[in-house]
Amino acid sequence: MKIAVKRGDETVTYDVDFDGTLLELLTHIKTHVDPTLTFASGCRSSVCGSCAVRVNGTEALACSHKPADGDLIEPLRNAEVLRDLVVNMDRPLAFNAGAQAWIDPVSGAIRMGHAEEKANELQSDCILCGSCYSACPVYAVKPDFEGPFALTRSWRYVSDARTADVRGKLEAVQQNGIWDCTLCNECVPVCPQGIAPKQDINMLRSKSGMEGFMDPNMMGGFGGLDFGAPSF
Repeated sequence: MKIAVKRGDETVTYDVDFDGTLLELLTHIKTHVDPTLTFASGCRSSVCGSCAVRVNGTEALACSHKPADGDLIEPLRNAEVLRDLVVNMDRPLAFNAGAQAWIDPVSGAIRMGHAEEKANELQSDCILCGSCYSACPVYAVKPDFEGPFALTRSWRYVSDARTADVRGKLEAVQQNGIWDCTLCNECVPVCPQGIAPKQDINMLRSKSGMEGFMDPNMMGGFGGLDFGAPSF
């Protein structure tokens, strides 16, 4: 089996006789063939997300992918490559802060029913692998785009019954956020948890409309009026 690995400006091909997952294969290469090969891994059971790479142009978790002869393995896109298949996740994670993707402190206990607990159960399963971030084509033209990685987590907290300032969280995703998504769907099939960021972004758009926000890119069509921060 021949496996090609993108390493900086060159692509190195390894010819090995091995049967297992891609992560096991990379470990075998590092242990027995090339100790300089660098990649990331953690739980080895599709939980931590640290082994995410691109295989033949599509994002995948190395610990669950079954390699085939001729596969090309590359690091995730849209993130700084530290070495070989290891990327710096600081920038993707920083977008979570810009999108206020966290639960706000609340005073007193808030009782949640079963339906409220289930409302964002799927979004809560995000393992921070960055696959959707890597698959997003918007970064090629708008590097400050908050992206599916942060926006799907934004919806997780906007839809949380314990969030008191829903409006504040929606305001945080108006600029460089939900309206810059092209709804291309590239982020959906690569999520190992079955989360659909495109759908979550649509929900954020709908909720934003209910709160009086609108696409800031359309402001010029209304005489430059700012509908992004209405007062009631």
